[in-house]
Amino acid sequence: MLKQPPGPSGHTIAGEGSGASRRSVLVWPLAAALGTLGGCATRFPGSGQAGLRVPADGSQEWHQVPLPGKQATRYLAATKDGRGVVHARAERSASMWRRKVEVPAELLGRVQWSWRVDRLNPQASIGDVDAEDAVARVIFAFDGDRSRLSARNRAMFDLAQALTGETPPYATLMYVWETSKPVESVVVNPRSDRIRKWVVDSGPQHLGTWRAHQRDLAADFERAFGEKPGPLVAIGKMTDADNTQARAEAWYGPIELMPGPPV
Repeated sequence: MLKQPPGPSGHTIAGEGSGASRRSVLVWPLAAALGTLGGCATRFPGSGQAGLRVPADGSQEWHQVPLPGKQATRYLAATKDGRGVVHARAERSASMWRRKVEVPAELLGRVQWSWRVDRLNPQASIGDVDAEDAVARVIFAFDGDRSRLSARNRAMFDLAQALTGETPPYATLMYVWETSKPVESVVVNPRSDRIRKWVVDSGPQHLGTWRAHQRDLAADFERAFGEKPGPLVAIGKMTDADNTQARAEAWYGPIELMPGPPV
């Protein structure tokens, strides 16, 4: 298991890479997809509860997830426009800010969050293997029936686990602020079809303002992957600019999970 960040809420975490090998370039999207499925998770309340509000700050439940061969993005608990937020700043870097959870598939319902971006990275495109960066992502990782994976995906999962010490999730759904693709586009990750990216903001129209989103997580997963989701095992935030060798910055508010109706 990756180490928790030292120090109190608000500690800045930085890291350095050692140069990506061909193997790490091929598997880093899986390493980025929120890692291990067990231990240190926050359980979702029962169906009679209101839901789970995941704090935005840098508390010990959140931790840095470095990617093989990548310099790390910095995530810092901060205040922006009077809100408690996570401030993400990428400088030719990529890493994740993650929290593990345990949400049974039958309790998956709505999710809501807010984010703010002041400028885009004009070189970035989530569908381009050489420019696959995004200024803001909110990420959900799911368990599932691994016997359904293709032989290629099983081999990539094994390699990702060998490189990182973590088992990649069965499937990962990312909500993204994209540079140019249309809102509501669903983009398959160019390196792994086990990662699908859903564009919820695009272009410069809403730069410099807070954007609040509410989604039906289970329905979006089913539309993106063509199957029903398994249990939710982790959530994350990610701002990256490593492929374009550029800079990116975003502010993230809390993530709130609201259970579906009782089965």
